[in-house]
Amino acid sequence: MDTVFKFLFEFLGQFFSSLWSIIAAAFTGIGNAFNIPAYVNIIYAYTTELGGLAWLVAIVAILLLVAVLGLIVWLIVVSVKKFITGHRRRKDTNSLVAEVQALNKEVMRLNLEKDKILSMKVSQIGLNPNEISELTGEELETLNQQEGEEQTGDKRFYKLSEIDELWADYQPPEYDNEITLPEFCDRFRLFACSQLKLFYDIKIIRLFIASFASTRLIILQGISGTGKTSLPYAFGKFINRPAIIASVQPSWRDRSELFGYFNEFTKKFNETELLRAMYEASYNENIYPVILDEMNIARVEYYFAEMLSILEMPSRDEWVVDIVPNGWPSDPKHIVNGQIQIPGNMWYIGTANNDDSTFAITDKVYDRAMPINIDSKGVAFDAPYTESIYINYKYFESLLNEAKANNVVSEENLKKIGLLDDYVIEHFRIAFGNRIVKQLRDFVPAYVGCGGTEIDGLDYVLARKVFRKFESLNLSYIRDEIDGLCAYIDELFGEENMEECKSYLRMLKKLV
Repeated sequence: MDTVFKFLFEFLGQFFSSLWSIIAAAFTGIGNAFNIPAYVNIIYAYTTELGGLAWLVAIVAILLLVAVLGLIVWLIVVSVKKFITGHRRRKDTNSLVAEVQALNKEVMRLNLEKDKILSMKVSQIGLNPNEISELTGEELETLNQQEGEEQTGDKRFYKLSEIDELWADYQPPEYDNEITLPEFCDRFRLFACSQLKLFYDIKIIRLFIASFASTRLIILQGISGTGKTSLPYAFGKFINRPAIIASVQPSWRDRSELFGYFNEFTKKFNETELLRAMYEASYNENIYPVILDEMNIARVEYYFAEMLSILEMPSRDEWVVDIVPNGWPSDPKHIVNGQIQIPGNMWYIGTANNDDSTFAITDKVYDRAMPINIDSKGVAFDAPYTESIYINYKYFESLLNEAKANNVVSEENLKKIGLLDDYVIEHFRIAFGNRIVKQLRDFVPAYVGCGGTEIDGLDYVLARKVFRKFESLNLSYIRDEIDGLCAYIDELFGEENMEECKSYLRMLKKLV
């Protein structure tokens, strides 16, 4: 037995002693590699013998050695970090797998509860619970609908159902359907001054009113405190239809923030103020302005995408939004098959600030909207006391349509715009687009009908709808081309015109 132990001791000892020698040599080598005092002693030993070029070579060798040692330390640190990160990821993955398994179990439990409830409902209509699988989808939907009606007292749209009762005997007011567009703009400005102490330049008023002729979405942008929200608020007061204010939140990500959503647990629809106003607007012919306050504090194309697409439809019969997937007999009068018609008397006015707390508004939104810049505070002036008015939205639209018919953009200016389009495409690779041209044909005549001039209307549209796109380009590359574009604008329209465009282009040049 002693012989066996002796053999094992010598046999295994040979291996482990060799392994220890390798480990000891490795640590000894690392220690010698980082033995700073030894390097210092070697340098001192040759201080008197080295000189001139020899010292230069020695310094290079020292720097290379320091770099190699630094690289070794960096590799060790990176390896340790990767090991720690990989360990954490494995730990996180395991916890996520456990959470998913727990959620799957919860889903199975809820499905069992749902089956029990459905079995109870089926037994009430005389079927055996074991025959549930034989029911058709329509029969199951009917059962769920009956259950929802029992829980909500036959109403899932509480606010909208109240409107049906309140507006059943509505009598419209006596509308002021004799006013003209210039009078409308002037009286609105005087009303805001005399009753609300809000001061706006007449050009801003004309731009605002003319925008109603070209789009359903108006964007008021500029620095804070210039009256962006106050303008549509004053407009609502002026027409005796207070604006609906929807304060956009950073968490808004889909259309449910605008219209609400159906709660499957309570079997009720969570109705928003906008949905309530939209339903109320279907009962009358007043103008309904909706303020999307701080609209770009969340991404506009997330929560307003469906509305942008629907409002582009040429026929208002297609302006339909799906609110719920099916209709109940107890639904409000104007909710048909779970759908609501977007009323033609509603416009959406967004306010936008451009700072670090907001998102940039994309071209998709800008192209479908009419942006109005309010960059300065209004100058106070005296105005006589001016009363508000009642105006029918159909008459208001007829005024805008009449202005579009009577003040068609001249062929001469349309030809110049075509030449300008070709110049911009050639030098900047940006085109106007059919949508912008259509808005120009709608907006400019309405602006003229409000009391402005055609050249000023063209100036504003080109500056805010076309040259605004230059901001997405590399301004350092187009800087030298801007002077040529300004000169071409002067050649087409005259040096005394198109000041809005030229000022905007010069501002872009200064940003470089």
